[in-house]
This record gives sequence, structure tokens and C-alpha cells, in this order.
Amino acid sequence: MKITWRGQSCFQIVTQGNKEGKVNIVIDPFSEEIGLRVPKLEADILLITHQHSDHNNIKAVSGHPFLFEGPGEYEIKGIFIQGISGFHDESQGQERGVTTIYTIETEDLSVCHLGDLGQKELTTEQLEKIGDVDILMIPIGGKYTISAKEAIKILSQIEPKIIIPMHYLIPRLKTKLAGLDEFLKTLGIKSVEPLNTLSIRKRNISEEEVKIIILKPQ
Repeated sequence: MKITWRGQSCFQIVTQGNKEGKVNIVIDPFSEEIGLRVPKLEADILLITHQHSDHNNIKAVSGHPFLFEGPGEYEIKGIFIQGISGFHDESQGQERGVTTIYTIETEDLSVCHLGDLGQKELTTEQLEKIGDVDILMIPIGGKYTISAKEAIKILSQIEPKIIIPMHYLIPRLKTKLAGLDEFLKTLGIKSVEPLNTLSIRKRNISEEEVKIIILKPQ
């Protein structure tokens, strides 16, 4: 599996599905209104967590993908996808509405993308649906989502093996979010060498050590 971060909450995952071969999954393509250049994206499967312009630029994705925009259970090309309802704020969605948490099971790996999660704590029902997570994409920028400090609580609930932060301040982003340093400082980490792409297999996952993976937006 290869995971590439495109900026904000947008990821491209290339995985081996069924006998048809490699499958391209894109999550949350953004609009250039936020200041970032929209990369060239092609997908077999497109996941949208919620209908805000920094997450739902469907037109930017070519390939006539299968489109999923909310809760439910889906199996496409040998990949099992689950959408779980979540809140964009800590007031049961009264301020910013709802978001969808996605889990993706492929290559014997479980990937979870939290969307624009604003809850300071996940419910028992959400945690049961999320289950065991190998790789977690978690927002850390605050303002519209959980902050770095609030993310720690969510991490303690899910207990993923690999953590990939997202939705934080990067160059050219117009939205004034908190930066990566605040998250690393909260974890007591001085720095992490960023990667262009994460290439991972199940055998690379450590059961004892949690890894923080920082991806450069591509």
C-alpha cells in the first residue's frame, strides 16, 4: 500500500484490491479556494467526509470513481469500506454539522480517516465500529476540528499503530490553523523526518511501537 498526502485532509491510497489489480482511492479532494494547488487526481474509489469546499471537490478527480459521501458499509474491488457518522464540532453538530469517519480494510491493513472530527471524545458506538486501526489519519489544526491536545485523547481511545496528522497549517493555506510543531510538542517529540509517500505492508507494522509519520504534501 502507498499513501500520499495531497494537503489538508486529502489523501491518495494505492492498494492491491482483488484480481483486477491496483486500486486508487482518493479521500477529500479540496478546492483551490483554500490557497493550495489542486493536484492531478485519478481514482477508482472516491470518499467524501462532508460537504465543505475544502473536502468535496469531486470535479477535480478523474476516472469515473465509485463515490461515497456518508455512513454505510461498502465492498468494492475486494476492499471493505465503512462510513461512520461523526460530529464536526463538540455540540452534536449544531455548529458545523456532521462528518464521516471512514475505515478502509485492504491488504490485511485497517486504515481510518477521521474527517473533520470536532468531538473531543469518541462514543462507545463509534469506537466499536472503528475497531482495531493500523493507520490513522487525524486532524490536529484546531479551529474547525480537534486541536493537538484534543487529538491525544482520541489517539488514546483508538490506539493506532501508525499516526498520520492532517488538516494543519502548511505553506499557502489560507485557513489559519495550528501548525505541526504544536502536535509534536504535545507528544514530546522534537522533530520527525517527513516522507513523500508512505509505503507500508502488514509485516512492517509493529505491535509494540507507535509511529508518527509526517508526510509532505505532494
